[in-house]
Amino acid sequence: MLLPGADLKIDHVTVAGRDLKALRAALASAGIPSDFGGPHANHATEMAVTSFADGSYLELIALQASPDPKAVAAHDWSLQIQNDAGPCAWAVRVPDLDAERSRLLAAHVAAGDPERSGRARPDGVQLRWETAQVGDERRGTFFPFLIRDITPREQRAFPSGKPTARDFRGITRVVIATRDLHASVARFRAAYGWPDPVEQDDAAFGARLAVFKGTPVVLAAPIDAQSWIADRLSRFGEGPCAFVFGLQKKAALKTQMRTTWAGTEISWLDNRALGWHLGVE
Repeated sequence: MLLPGADLKIDHVTVAGRDLKALRAALASAGIPSDFGGPHANHATEMAVTSFADGSYLELIALQASPDPKAVAAHDWSLQIQNDAGPCAWAVRVPDLDAERSRLLAAHVAAGDPERSGRARPDGVQLRWETAQVGDERRGTFFPFLIRDITPREQRAFPSGKPTARDFRGITRVVIATRDLHASVARFRAAYGWPDPVEQDDAAFGARLAVFKGTPVVLAAPIDAQSWIADRLSRFGEGPCAFVFGLQKKAALKTQMRTTWAGTEISWLDNRALGWHLGVE
């Protein structure tokens, strides 16, 4: 059974950096609040959450105050965290994690065994979940990793009991930087059975795009050697390089450019102030 694009539901996306306060301040300066989520149980990282009406959320992840150096080095996103990479990973929730793993394996896509993890919220609520890696890359850096909650999901997504960012309906697109657009298109089509994407050049964004309509996936290859995406690929390899949020109502956001992807207009916030690429539609 193939997973239709509309059924690929984003659980959360991750933005990485060294300093959580700096990540939160930059996001707040763009008019997007976040809630402190607490330290992870890995002795390496802590996080904050910006949650949305559809249940998806943005995770800001950074180093704890006194992290264990070995735990930091072993972290899947160590390179991205220690070098303020911004977008670094994404996760999806599926009705049945075991069934989705079996489906992916049948499609000849690597799918790891479930691994349990968790953290304690600042109010003491204990959160537990399990995840499964998809693909051969580091967790969530090409294909999304799978996540299933053991404790109630609402406690993880809504630490204050309600969505953090009321102006937005949710995360609508994950833009994945890739060196070989056509090879990456083939991998996603094989994994999910999707039809061919819409391809286009976006000179302002600096990329040749493959937009899988009806899904959250946009693949982006550098349009030339001077593209910021080419530089990002050389520093961090393939993986998420930008996210797009869906507006729920008109918001006073400062944007620096507009582009149109497969008929949908995307407005881009000032990435110099934010530190990473964020669009709204």
